[in-house]
Amino acid sequence: MAPSLTVPTKQTPFPYAATAIAAHTGKANINFDDAATTITLAGNGATLDNEEAIVQTLAKDAGLADDSAKALEFFALAANLRGLASFPEIVTALDSVDDHLAFRTFLVGHDVSAADWILWGSLKGNIKVLGLLKNNQHPHLLRWFTYFDALKTTQTLLSDLASAKASKARSNKTAAGFALGLQNAVDGQVVTRFPPEPSGYLHIGHAKAAILNQYFAKMYNGKLIIRFDDTNPSKERTEFEDTILEDLTLLGIHGDVVTHTSDHFETLYTYAVKAIKDGKAYADDTEQQQMRDERFNGIASKHRDDSVEDNLKHFEEMKSGSAEGQRWCIRAKISVDDNNKAMRDPVIYRCNLLPHHRTGDEWKIYPTYDFACPIVDSIEGVTHALRTNEYRDRNAQYYWMLEATGVRKVHIWDFSRLNFIYTLLSKRKLHWFVNEKYVSGWDDPRFPTVRGIRRRGMSIEALTQFMLSQGPSQAVVSLEWDSIWTINKKVIDPVAPRHWAVLKDKAVPVTINGGPSAPEVKLVPKHKKNADIGEKKTVYSSDILLEQEDATLLEDNEEITLMDWGNAIVRLKQVDALGAVTAITMDLNLEGDFRKTKKKITWLAQPTPDHPLAPVVLVDFDYLISKRKLEENDSVADFVTPVSEFKDYAYADANVLELKKGDIIQFERKGYYIYDNDVNGAREFFKIPDGKAAGIASKAGTPAIASTPAALASTPALAKVGEAPPTTMYKVDKIYGDDTRVELTSNMYKVDNIYQS
Repeated sequence: MAPSLTVPTKQTPFPYAATAIAAHTGKANINFDDAATTITLAGNGATLDNEEAIVQTLAKDAGLADDSAKALEFFALAANLRGLASFPEIVTALDSVDDHLAFRTFLVGHDVSAADWILWGSLKGNIKVLGLLKNNQHPHLLRWFTYFDALKTTQTLLSDLASAKASKARSNKTAAGFALGLQNAVDGQVVTRFPPEPSGYLHIGHAKAAILNQYFAKMYNGKLIIRFDDTNPSKERTEFEDTILEDLTLLGIHGDVVTHTSDHFETLYTYAVKAIKDGKAYADDTEQQQMRDERFNGIASKHRDDSVEDNLKHFEEMKSGSAEGQRWCIRAKISVDDNNKAMRDPVIYRCNLLPHHRTGDEWKIYPTYDFACPIVDSIEGVTHALRTNEYRDRNAQYYWMLEATGVRKVHIWDFSRLNFIYTLLSKRKLHWFVNEKYVSGWDDPRFPTVRGIRRRGMSIEALTQFMLSQGPSQAVVSLEWDSIWTINKKVIDPVAPRHWAVLKDKAVPVTINGGPSAPEVKLVPKHKKNADIGEKKTVYSSDILLEQEDATLLEDNEEITLMDWGNAIVRLKQVDALGAVTAITMDLNLEGDFRKTKKKITWLAQPTPDHPLAPVVLVDFDYLISKRKLEENDSVADFVTPVSEFKDYAYADANVLELKKGDIIQFERKGYYIYDNDVNGAREFFKIPDGKAAGIASKAGTPAIASTPAALASTPALAKVGEAPPTTMYKVDKIYGDDTRVELTSNMYKVDNIYQS
């Protein structure tokens, strides 16, 4: 087995030499450890904690070139460089090495040696040295340094190191609240459960519970149970089980097993009979309102002390579903006047004649959640029941049920319920919006449902990071949306392809003097900082479009930069009587320096039959309600935001026609968008909030601003969007498909590949 190299990620200066030679030679397994204080190489019965010794050992094991006498000089120089602080001393040392490398490829001999790695590591860890190298005053040294820095093994190592540091940073930030972990948790034995009722769609509040349950199950190498709490046939349907499982998939939640409370109806019935026989439960036919009043005032039911025989007889009547049985319920015999009202003889069984969606007419009686949940938790092996702290008063009741039935104890771990400003999580109130047709359905992007927020462009990673950052907080507050959308922006920005769009009714024609005589096409990166995303086709023409907002700010004879093209000088700007720009003439100036211009502007070549533009609709949203937090007595109808959807009709570069449903992009200088659907021949994109105050503030009171769609249809050169086959909107395909390369129509505007060194 190869030795193990433990690398402290926080060590300063970082031990680049030992880590890089280990990666290059493959003679040690690298383990980044945030808790370690010094680098160590363990193996073959020995442990080394000196970087120079580690480098020499790994070089020897790999059979690298060696000249011990000369190598020692460079080991000494490397050690000396680490301690140098003044620039003159550093420059003198670099001058010496630069002279040495004037006619040499490597420091010692004709191949890589330990001397190369120890000196490279010393230079790499000295920020002053790196700054001096950038001045190009040491060309031979820079050539040598770049060789080692650019090695594939080195680049992979640096990437792994960055990932390890980022992962630790996220872990420290998001999981700080979990430092104590779960009580009495044993690695490999923890079992958690997520128990939704199959009566609706999951919302962002459910998402927190689901994510936390999976988090702890994975943290302790345990198991997650997805259990449908199907004890109320009046509200539950099979189709909701399917949608909930789809919602969980959207969240990246995958249970180890899916169960139902109904799997245990016979067992629960047996425990209820046992509780009656043990004098811990009784039958009651008190009217609902009277029972509620008696519980509130601490008054015992007239049936509390009925005989076991009478209670069992009534329970059998309930089980048969007879008219007599329907009058009765079963209550736990806990307390009449406990200060905790949840302990005042709660109902544990009710009669319901409606068919159950799984068991049909087999049962006429059903356990309440308060009775079934703790027992099923125990018999399914759950070790830790995660619940929101709104159930805290019922924790004592939960433990009483376990003890009364004699089943194994389960630990409760509670956390605060998730609430957001301007957001409704009440199933009843959300139903109202659907029924009143204020929204398109349960997946409306304005809805806080899992489907809604995912359709709006929320990533699984951002959701998970945000939920874990809340930790076990017990504070019940209404959160702003900015934090979660800010996290989401950080997730999508590095991988979102860049595209351009110009509002149709704000488009200004521009003539470019010196531009191509006919439209030309070239390939440019979809993302200037991420070459892996691929390239897109950009059309260059002497007739382009700018947006009115940009055109208005241009001044005569001003030099500006047309993004992905070059500089141009404004020569003529025509305006109408209202001051709106109607046309612009520019001179192309490709020799201009983009670093000296203040305005960098997106643009589109005016459409032609051969090079059409894509019609798109850019949709932004407001909150559905205009009040930050609705009180209990507030009527939803009184606080509906008058206008909560805003549409702009625009042209976009034709590359957007290659996008698949659910792809996330950035329309540069406009924001991030998710491609949702084709509507009336135009591709519809939903704007993704980026966490900035202006983007998440309520727009209530702002009039709807929308470009007219009629103008889009009037332009024959616009590309037609083909009919896409129906797909499940929640199945998000790969963001980046295979790039289709095209031959450049001309090399007149050849752009160097920014990814080449």
